[in-house]
Amino acid sequence: MCMLMPFVSTNRWVISVMWRLPARILAPLRPTELATLPPTDRAPMHRPAREREAKRSGRAKEMQGAKRSAAVEGARQMKFGVHLIQQNIEMAELRRLWTWADTAGFDWIDASDHFYEAPLVHENHGDYWEGTTIMTALACETKNLRIGSLVLGMNYRHPAVLANALAAMDHLSGGRIELGIGAGWYEDEYRAYGIPFPSLGKRLDILEEGIQVIRLLFTEDHVNFEGEHFTLADACCNPKPLQERLRIWGGGVGRKRTLPMIARLCDGWNGPYLTPWQFRHLSRVLQEACDREGRDFDEIEKSVNLSFHLAANEAARPRAEEHARTVFGGAIDTWRERGLIMGTPEEAKELVAEYQDLGCDLLNIAIRPPLDWEALEAWAQEVIPAFSED
Repeated sequence: MCMLMPFVSTNRWVISVMWRLPARILAPLRPTELATLPPTDRAPMHRPAREREAKRSGRAKEMQGAKRSAAVEGARQMKFGVHLIQQNIEMAELRRLWTWADTAGFDWIDASDHFYEAPLVHENHGDYWEGTTIMTALACETKNLRIGSLVLGMNYRHPAVLANALAAMDHLSGGRIELGIGAGWYEDEYRAYGIPFPSLGKRLDILEEGIQVIRLLFTEDHVNFEGEHFTLADACCNPKPLQERLRIWGGGVGRKRTLPMIARLCDGWNGPYLTPWQFRHLSRVLQEACDREGRDFDEIEKSVNLSFHLAANEAARPRAEEHARTVFGGAIDTWRERGLIMGTPEEAKELVAEYQDLGCDLLNIAIRPPLDWEALEAWAQEVIPAFSED
């Protein structure tokens, strides 16, 4: 998985990554979570290069002259989204992006939830537009896209306050809001704002309680709830969301707590920056959790975020490579072996097809500035239509 050293031992790999790379770079897939993967699926987490190349060659032939989703019997209809990384970007450019996405063939758009850059690039922490405000703007300024968050940090907002905000957004959008929620990881933000940053286990406890609170407020007229972290006394959320059921997504990759929680409480799962092999393994973990809960695995929508560094054509490849180096700095070699999109549209279609075959329902391109409009247009005009049923 990591190009910094050979696959001698999975545990050594985890230690080496922790030593060489800033923790915030790896936060979407933390070493402690990687360490829980069974050895048979951890080492290696990616196909050997020769196998990847063989598959790529066969896939290219398969896709010639036919739309991918129509060509493969039983393939899911893939949906596409935009994951906003709303840092170091002017509001006018953000608005241009979501206005374009609303009519460019995408199904989904979501805001991220930070107050500092992630990963950190500038000493002054850079600019980051607040997530729920961006969701509200999306509700007002788009007409077609489902609008979500991937993911809001539960500890940043009391769940009862968040429930009321989401209900209002849902009415503003005409019933298009979905909530993606997680335990939070970016410790610098918590410390700077004086927000408690307890252990991961406690943050997951808070997340589970918070999801229950939000669901109750969406469905019950009066809520009495007494948990370890939240207490509600004859509480209500009025008006209710416009949708009969506002869907809740859980974000994360933890085998022991996160995925079982999603199987119990959520409508969707978002896997951040996962390779196809990681997505496959974690989907199996989620399915096993669903089996234990007696829940239909297919009820849960599965999504992945991939960092977007597409080259619109071969001539644009150096520019796309430079964009990735600017975003990830010294960690670029590691990210090449993680969940990101690089190369031309034809290469991207091969990658998307792998996720589709593995049961991914929604693939989001995670966009960091500066925006490459030529690449975005190539994605919308060449990649998305290849997976359309039309």
